[in-house]
Amino acid sequence: MRHLLYPSETSESTYTIPFENYYDEGYRGIIFDIDNTLVPHGAPADNRAVELFDRLHEMGFKTLLLSNNKEPRVAPFAQAVEAEYIHMANKPLLKGYLKAMEKMGTEPANTLFVGDQIFTDVWGANRAGMHTILVGQIDIKEEIQIVLKRRLEAVVLFFYKRHVRKHGK
Repeated sequence: MRHLLYPSETSESTYTIPFENYYDEGYRGIIFDIDNTLVPHGAPADNRAVELFDRLHEMGFKTLLLSNNKEPRVAPFAQAVEAEYIHMANKPLLKGYLKAMEKMGTEPANTLFVGDQIFTDVWGANRAGMHTILVGQIDIKEEIQIVLKRRLEAVVLFFYKRHVRKHGK
């Protein structure tokens, strides 16, 4: 049985994920977190993010931003990368993940989730049955509640890495 706090896999960065391979495997939707997944916390969409989403859309992927942030943070970012979005998603609750797949017309078997946090992004997406990719955080500057969660995440990641070494992915 899959551990709900363990990602399906990890990547150093969102920008090094081989999305073409996932498209070839049948994935058609990608749900992204924003802060520290695509840009530093609170930053607007940059050229790298816009180019990534352009490439994903050209491949045929549907994309959606799933964020616990308020709409004034999420809407301009979504507009810049031409993606759908759900703000105030209350991750890790299932409702946002299920609504995201409904909006994209995808299902767990053909949807990826890319995020930088275990206790919100990975846990919720795993519970929804998606393939999860935990990426390294872009910037170490974060709000205090996230800094505290990172300490707990370090413990989970220790056991995850031990599990991967012992059993493979």
